[in-house]
Amino acid sequence: MRVNSLAFLAVAAFEATAKPVEIAERAAPTLYLAGDSTMAKSNDGVMDGWGPYISKYINLPVVNKAIGGRSARSYTNEGRFAEIERVVKSGDIVVIEFGHNDGGSPNGPNDNGRSDCPGTGSETCRSGKTGELVHTFNHYVENAARSYIAKGAKVVVSSQTPNNVWETGTFLPSPPRFVGYAALAARNIGGGASFVDHFEATAKAYWKIGRDATNRLYPKDHTHTSPAGADLVARAFAQAIDISLNGTTPLKSYVKSGYPKACAGTPEDAVALAVDFDLVLLAAEDVCPDLAVMPETKTHLNLTRAGSRHDEC
Repeated sequence: MRVNSLAFLAVAAFEATAKPVEIAERAAPTLYLAGDSTMAKSNDGVMDGWGPYISKYINLPVVNKAIGGRSARSYTNEGRFAEIERVVKSGDIVVIEFGHNDGGSPNGPNDNGRSDCPGTGSETCRSGKTGELVHTFNHYVENAARSYIAKGAKVVVSSQTPNNVWETGTFLPSPPRFVGYAALAARNIGGGASFVDHFEATAKAYWKIGRDATNRLYPKDHTHTSPAGADLVARAFAQAIDISLNGTTPLKSYVKSGYPKACAGTPEDAVALAVDFDLVLLAAEDVCPDLAVMPETKTHLNLTRAGSRHDEC
């Protein structure tokens, strides 16, 4: 009986220590965001990044580590990728999205500390200003992603958001080279990584809402959106995941199945009601109140252009 009692106590002790670990593993993962100002939270009330809005569409706790003015290079050099690595745990998901600040060349005397070395592999350059050894966009992104995957996390490499594709008056969705670089990075990383073409998803949304409505979403320049624009960009990201635009990502099962009721009273409110890429959405000054737009029903809104009235209200 003494042996049996000791065995029982040993099993009980093992279960007591194992349960907290099992509970931790079953807990919902955390979504980390690494990016620039187009993802970062802004406090000026005029412009905002899409990161603060993604929790409306993705059912996960979000830690937004995006910061304005950063490139894959400067985010690395400032230890920001490493900061995420220190806290990320198995099962977490990290979205990496850069490109807006990665262009240019580090070779000259006016190197801004952000430009990556041209190329997509192991190419290196020397900063013409500091002598720093500079790597490629892909080097920085892939190294960071692999460090997270080594800890059991999953990585979504997201292409940069577009600038105002209607800026010239004509729809010109010309993806910069970093869109392709991001896709290549995800392929190079392999297992544990996936790709979302956020550029394409957002450009499609801008095509649907048209020139005037899109222009309203860029209050100061052609890169940074208003809060309503940031909401649309976040929704485009979630929709791209939901429809597996570029294949399945680990975020797909966390996309919310329905959105709250929303009323559109202004053009920007109308823009925020966009639900899927098949939606015909033209910003209107006057729209029907109490519209419920639910993605599972594929409800379509057919709004008239700004300045005219909605015939079905």
